Amino acid sequence: MTRASVDAWASLFGSDPLVVDGGLSTQLERIGQDIAGQLWTGRVLLENPAAVTRAHTQFIAAGAGVVITASYQVSRRGFIEAGMTSADADAALRASVAAAREAVAPKQAIGASVRVAASVGPYGAILHDGSEYRGDYGLSRAELVDFHRERIEVLADAMPDLLAVETIPDVREAEAVVDALGQTADLPAWMVFTAMDGERLWAGQPIEEAVLAAASAPSVIGVGVNCTDPRHVTELVTRIGAVVDLPIIIYPNAGGRWDASTGQWRGVAPEGAAFPAAVIAEWYGAGAVAIGGCCGTDDRSIRMIADVLGSTPA
Repeated sequence: MTRASVDAWASLFGSDPLVVDGGLSTQLERIGQDIAGQLWTGRVLLENPAAVTRAHTQFIAAGAGVVITASYQVSRRGFIEAGMTSADADAALRASVAAAREAVAPKQAIGASVRVAASVGPYGAILHDGSEYRGDYGLSRAELVDFHRERIEVLADAMPDLLAVETIPDVREAEAVVDALGQTADLPAWMVFTAMDGERLWAGQPIEEAVLAAASAPSVIGVGVNCTDPRHVTELVTRIGAVVDLPIIIYPNAGGRWDASTGQWRGVAPEGAAFPAAVIAEWYGAGAVAIGGCCGTDDRSIRMIADVLGSTPA
């Protein structure tokens, strides 16, 4: 770990365990929002940005020290395919940061540090066919760099505290994102991957190869996994910690399998179920310093994580 990455992480999050937020889509559905369609949470961002702020606020109330914006599936190409324009996509990217900023403002006004991480989702998210759980999109590295660079530049201009590059299923895409991050090198980022088991990304490469690729970017201050079955997390954290000396971030999903044909998760934990306290403690003991949830987890799950990590607000 470089001195710069240590200082950057500490300046954002301090030295205590960090509670990451939960599945934004899950929380939005819990408060009655419809996320169906090509734009997913981006649809709510366009139609009802106050609901996005409300979801962020509920995660903060549950103990989250960082909220991840609704920009995961927002891109110029995706918006054009949905009948909108590149300018509309850029406006939505900026609006995602503004919605999160509105949620954290009351905490910051009283001196608390809740950070805004701008989500940079994988290329596969705009294909609506589950490609983020396969990788290998058939694109060149240059095409992937261009896709990610245009979004990263707009998000960086909106001034989040950091970028959350997430749900990356393929080392080749990670390498392209590293190239794209070179244009915004003063903005810290974390990069987290989605894995098929305790050893490999969905595209088949070892998790060790993935995090080493991510760590080659000077702006990357943390690595880990997200939207991965919780059964695999302890092994993944152990493997990551053996090859990189960076903070490890994890926010697994609630288990189950994504059905791209219906746009639904199958076989997930019962509604509102959190990860067992013993499992959360195991992840922390294995080396994860930042823990949250992804698809299928809402503010109740995040409150349990905060309870275990000792971060639940009074």
